[in-house]
Amino acid sequence: MELEQRVIELETRLAFQDDTITALNDVVVEQQRVLERLQLQIAALARRQEEMAGQFGIAEDEAPPPHY
Repeated sequence: MELEQRVIELETRLAFQDDTITALNDVVVEQQRVLERLQLQIAALARRQEEMAGQFGIAEDEAPPPHY
């Protein structure tokens, strides 16, 4: 009877671990989607910043203003 009880306990633990792994995987997948979306937004912002710098004639090698 003791062996059967141990097997039942192990099967129960395994079931909970499977649920936990599935939940963690779902979180990782969602975080990856968010990360990819943020990377696209950063790239778009960088392009926009470069375009705006070109429109206003801002050179990156300009000296900082005197108050710096």
